[in-house]
Amino acid sequence: MMQLTEDDQRMLESLRKAVHEALERKRRLGQYAVIWRDGRVQRIEPEMLNIPPNDDASAGGGNVPEVKDSGRDIDPN
Repeated sequence: MMQLTEDDQRMLESLRKAVHEALERKRRLGQYAVIWRDGRVQRIEPEMLNIPPNDDASAGGGNVPEVKDSGRDIDPN
């Protein structure tokens, strides 16, 4: 596995934090989220978002939100 530079690690952590905050905000407001999963765009209802606490000390540089497996595929047509 390739080692990330310190700058790359900080950028990745910033992106993870931004995603975490955006999904947590959507969950609290009762809004759905649109994500890319398994090669498809999916709409995830707010009750299906499981957002772990954002712990900067966690291994891997931040928590990734878990999405329960009942997202709906979005038909592009």
